Amino acid sequence: MAIHIVDRRLNPGSKSLENRQRFLRRAKALVQGAVKKSSQDRDIKDVLEGGEVSVPIDGMDEPRFRREGGTRDMVLPGNKKFVEGDILPRPNQGGGRGRGAGEGDSEDTFRFVLSRDEFVDLFLDDLELPDLAKRKLAEVETEGIRRAGYSTSGSPANISVSRTVSRALARRVALRRPRPEELAALEAELSDCSEARRVELLAEIEALKSKIKRIPFIDPIDIRYRRFETVPKPVAQAVMFCLMDVSGSMTEHMKDLAKRFYMLLYVFLKRRYRHVEIVFIRHTDRAEEVDEQTFFYGPASGGTLVSSALQAMHDIVRTRFRPADWNIYAAQASDGDNSYADGEVAGRLLTDKILPVSQFFAYLEVGQENGLSYEMPNSALWTLYEGLRASGAPLSMRKVNERSEIFPVFHDLFQRRGPQERTAT
Repeated sequence: MAIHIVDRRLNPGSKSLENRQRFLRRAKALVQGAVKKSSQDRDIKDVLEGGEVSVPIDGMDEPRFRREGGTRDMVLPGNKKFVEGDILPRPNQGGGRGRGAGEGDSEDTFRFVLSRDEFVDLFLDDLELPDLAKRKLAEVETEGIRRAGYSTSGSPANISVSRTVSRALARRVALRRPRPEELAALEAELSDCSEARRVELLAEIEALKSKIKRIPFIDPIDIRYRRFETVPKPVAQAVMFCLMDVSGSMTEHMKDLAKRFYMLLYVFLKRRYRHVEIVFIRHTDRAEEVDEQTFFYGPASGGTLVSSALQAMHDIVRTRFRPADWNIYAAQASDGDNSYADGEVAGRLLTDKILPVSQFFAYLEVGQENGLSYEMPNSALWTLYEGLRASGAPLSMRKVNERSEIFPVFHDLFQRRGPQERTAT
């Protein structure tokens, strides 16, 4: 006898429907691509909000089995127009695909509304800090969750249907609960039997029904809940240095691009990692460590000495972040201008003190609007960093001119890669 269990429990308010989760798992690649495309037109602060994304409807098709050839008999209800042997006219091509201009309605995309958490999780799903190594473990360990068997009490959302049904089946067998087939056989025999046998059958049927009522299909003692327990997990410590040029050569457009990049980096680190320190350093011809508010909104201007920011980073690493205990990362944004005499000093700081202790160093060069900087020769900083990267330093370089380029460049810098891919960036 087939067993059918209908779960009529209300969906918890804090969880998504199972169909929604199943759809996200099946169409994850398509939805993730739509999220990244949608992010290009958003402000950084809007990244934390959910929204509607469009998925190509071609990607929503599911594989199915079809019967090809042979003779088939079909019943089409409501047919008053055609009889067997009629030739059916071919319908107009359409249905949302391949329509010509002005030939009716069509739907080329499937629209899906994502919550804030779903949007951010999908956007950050394949991003990570490169080469994060577990050096000295953080003082406070994070708590993970693992399966810990089953229990007789718990949340309705954690009911294990398979374990509950198996225990109910074992209990019914042990208590000799009558099977429905036995009752059906006695009732069938009742229709064609002698009067004396009829009295016996009625008594047996009544006894079986009474026993079925005494032994329920599922008893409360059968119900089992999936049990979970928290376990400590070691967490690697990491620090991210954000170095931003705020000198007079940086236009408002350039500063806006740099701040958008750092805001996105801030969201990524806070969302994905618990034990990551963020150090904000801005510089003109001198560097200073500032808080988050000053870094993003404080005005500043002056000359340009990149070595001042690199020296400030080195001093902070030496005093607060021991390389043997911490994973050290840096992200620098600049227009590429630097004093000619400072180039050698900056290169020496990078080569001798910063890059040897860094897991990853990202350089973002911001340019004028409309891509004008791409037509100009490479800047002093770009030339310097290009030489360092050619020598095998853990350094990645990108250029941006427009707001829409921030998201693709950020994703390209921090997407999950294999060891060989990281060395080629």
